[in-house]
Amino acid sequence: MAAAGSGPEVAAEGQEPLLSAGEADEEESGRDVVETQEHYKSRWRSIWIMYLTMFLSSVGFSIVIMSVWPYLQKIDPTADASFLGWIIASYSIGQMVASPLFGLWSNYRPRREPLVISTAISVAANCLYAYVHVPHSHNGYYMLAARALVGFGAGATSLTERTSTMANTSACQAVGFILGPVFQTCFTLIGEEGITWKLVQLQLNMYTAPVLFAALLGVINIILFFSIFREHRVDDMGRQCKSVGFEGEESGVPDEDAEGNIDHVAVVAINFLFFVILFVFAVFETIATPLTMDMYSWTRKEAVFYNGIILSVVGIESVIVFMVVKMLSKKTGERAILHGGLLIVLVGFFILLPWGKKLPNIQWQEIKNNSIPRTTATEMVMPFWSLQATALPSNHSVEPVGCPVTQSWCLNTPMIYLAQYISSDILIGLGYPVCNVMSYALYSKILGPKPQGVYMGWLTASGSGARILGPVFVSQIYTHLGPRWAFSLICGVVVASLLLLEIVYKRLIAFSVRYGRMQEENC
Repeated sequence: MAAAGSGPEVAAEGQEPLLSAGEADEEESGRDVVETQEHYKSRWRSIWIMYLTMFLSSVGFSIVIMSVWPYLQKIDPTADASFLGWIIASYSIGQMVASPLFGLWSNYRPRREPLVISTAISVAANCLYAYVHVPHSHNGYYMLAARALVGFGAGATSLTERTSTMANTSACQAVGFILGPVFQTCFTLIGEEGITWKLVQLQLNMYTAPVLFAALLGVINIILFFSIFREHRVDDMGRQCKSVGFEGEESGVPDEDAEGNIDHVAVVAINFLFFVILFVFAVFETIATPLTMDMYSWTRKEAVFYNGIILSVVGIESVIVFMVVKMLSKKTGERAILHGGLLIVLVGFFILLPWGKKLPNIQWQEIKNNSIPRTTATEMVMPFWSLQATALPSNHSVEPVGCPVTQSWCLNTPMIYLAQYISSDILIGLGYPVCNVMSYALYSKILGPKPQGVYMGWLTASGSGARILGPVFVSQIYTHLGPRWAFSLICGVVVASLLLLEIVYKRLIAFSVRYGRMQEENC
């Protein structure tokens, strides 16, 4: 948590500190001071603020994922799907650049400072995104710059350390990624034209309203930082420690439990697995809109709206999974659940591979668009696995729909039926939160009581790298080779991660278990 510095750990959630006889003697000698009730409440208020910050940072990434492609087509018709990958990746590039800078800042100053400044940058960048339609040329590059600045502003959210609330932190992050498109769906009701405020050249439509909403949430977050957030540090026993940024990292109390070396093989393995988890989900969110527009001849508005509804259901599913997985992990252990989560993700992408012989509708050119055959109502009664989407009536629309003939694979690659797509969404929405939470929990246990700063930096870099490479990879492969190649390669990556998990399975144990200080319980 940003509310807790590296080294000593925040006391377990909802538990009073338990002291052994020897530790009680230390308390009587005045060596340590148990956390007061007032301090405890203040610390948890700050932790909840950081949960909110992590959630809003993730929402800032995903709230425009569904609409970036149609908005890019509207403001810059010359842009292709390969450029979409760079726009989505620019967020994570900005975050990767900013994270070490804000981390260095937090080493010498209270962490509220970089958190407030970074949030303010995100607010300004979201406002810039709302104006990318104004320039007369190079609008796509303005969009890219705006998303990069939003990511730069999210860099300070990487100031999280090992705490007993790490699973909750990862849950907030993952829920933010999933629910961002849900907010986007609500704004599709405004429409593509929306309302124009000519005095300030502001267009409030389905593309700009989400980022302005994100900017408003950022302002609220800044207010909460000033009014409620306080920085606290306590160790495993609930003893208060000095705050980072004032007296340094050391509390002056020797930690016998920290004796021993971290298993760096396990650390590298978890970083790779975390990379794969975020990589596949970034691929999933990036390709959803272009894929459905190509396969089902959906218009820009239809693609944003329908995908938002689908992801709304997936989001509800994921929230339920988060609540269940923490209880289940106590019985089966994190490693087994992580293994199961990766298998579910693998099945989800395998189902998404093109099967059958029916080709998607081809978008030959705009003038012939209205003569392209669309799916008829009678096809709705076809068997489940051959169900095709029916688009809203658009006989009077001049917007080109279908799979562009410029993508040569459209002429020979079978379409992905809507039933396949929805089934894949459900499975990936189930597997992603499971893998996300379990990888965080395992990483926390492997690191144990050791200082966390450098290792959390590695994990942050892994996540940022995944969100950079994922969109660029899938947009390039999908545009030039098609979904069969793109999703086959993704399946290969997930299989490689499963093999790695099997190899290092016995090494993914808690630090205290590794050195015999605690008995392994289904780890």
